[in-house]
This record gives sequence, structure tokens and C-alpha cells, in this order.
Amino acid sequence: MFKTILFPVDQSRESQDAAETVAKLVKFCDGRLFILSVQVEDKAGAEEANPAPDMIDQLLQTAKSAFAEWGIEAETLHKEGQPAFCICDVADELDADVIVMGCRGVGLTDEGMAESVSNRVINLAPCPVLVVP
Repeated sequence: MFKTILFPVDQSRESQDAAETVAKLVKFCDGRLFILSVQVEDKAGAEEANPAPDMIDQLLQTAKSAFAEWGIEAETLHKEGQPAFCICDVADELDADVIVMGCRGVGLTDEGMAESVSNRVINLAPCPVLVVP
């Protein structure tokens, strides 16, 4: 069913909470897990905090270790760009069967909908998207 599973992660609690659902899905489907973190590309004068590459590598290693405790081998990917577009591009490159991601709920308002990464991924993804609230 879902043999290639893409799990985009960031430093949010929602991303961490989705990990258990991902682990269950990987085990149930005997799938291959890819953990992705996207570093937002620097924009001139951008005010938003962007984690340093070594922090992202640490995040990926922590996630990989957590899945290893569940007996799941995972491959990690670190990309730079706009998160929703990178997630969808990687899903396409991997020929992913599903993207599983956490949701902060910012897309529930008209103002937040344009900024919601999960909402953008749902609309752009080349495969099904499972959003874990």
C-alpha cells in the first residue's frame, strides 16, 4: 500500500506528535521511511528565525534515533527552499506513496490559510497527504 513514506519534520510539537502515527504506518505497511527537514531559503531582510544547518542536522538525527527505537530504519534528507514546494518536489523525486505531516492549525482561518504549509502541500502534492492534527 504505502511503501515509500515521506515525513517532513520541523521543531514544532505537532511534528513530534505525528511521529508515533508515522511509526505505526511504516510498520503496518512495511514501508520505507524518509525524514525530511527544509531550511527556509534566506531572503534579503527576512526577519523570521531560521535554524542553522547544524541544528537541522541534529533535528534529523534525533528523529532518526527515535524511529530506530521503534525498530524502523529511516533515511534523512536536508533541503533548502520554500517548505511546501520542497516537500512536494522531494515526494515526486522519491515517488512517495504518502506524505505524513503534523499540522499547527494555522490554515483554519482565512489569514492563516495562505501561510499553512500543510494546506499548500495538500494542494500541490503528487501523492496522498495524511495530516496528523
